[in-house]
Amino acid sequence: MRKSAIVSALLAAFAASPASAALKTGAAAPDFSAPAAIGGKDFVFSLAEALKKGPVVLYFYPKSFTRGCTIEAHEFAENYDNFAAAGASLIGVSADSIATQREFSTKECRDKFPVAADPNFSIIDAYDAKRDRPAQNGAAVSDRISYVVTPDGKIGSTFVSADPLEHVSQTLQFVRQWRDSHKH
Repeated sequence: MRKSAIVSALLAAFAASPASAALKTGAAAPDFSAPAAIGGKDFVFSLAEALKKGPVVLYFYPKSFTRGCTIEAHEFAENYDNFAAAGASLIGVSADSIATQREFSTKECRDKFPVAADPNFSIIDAYDAKRDRPAQNGAAVSDRISYVVTPDGKIGSTFVSADPLEHVSQTLQFVRQWRDSHKH
């Protein structure tokens, strides 16, 4: 019964994704390390290290301090304890500089979880998360895509939506179902 619920959740998350964007469920998640900030302090985030502790919710967002991205950061911060209780960690990624991420991690992520800087688009490109059309100012940005990377290094869930609030509920639901199906 649990496996069918997980399959249903995976299919629902997959159906929400456009066919041309984002990595597919079951694909190998590209490993990366990146400059990041949490609580205004810099460190190097390592996906491989984070996966040793459990699933990682990796969410891409277009630009720090914009309306939708601020709403999404607040919602992830509000639900940080729920993700931690389910055994998952969070990391946000955008093309913003580390200086911007340092400030965003404190003001909008409320010191709860890290955000990584990817101004060269190396992570964004590896995860097929670059927005097809540039931002209003013509600059390239990432799309709003959330992945749950499972400890085996695979994409467990992919969710693409312009609605910043849906990302938290969709990824938290998947993480809880994944946790329940992997209890010993």
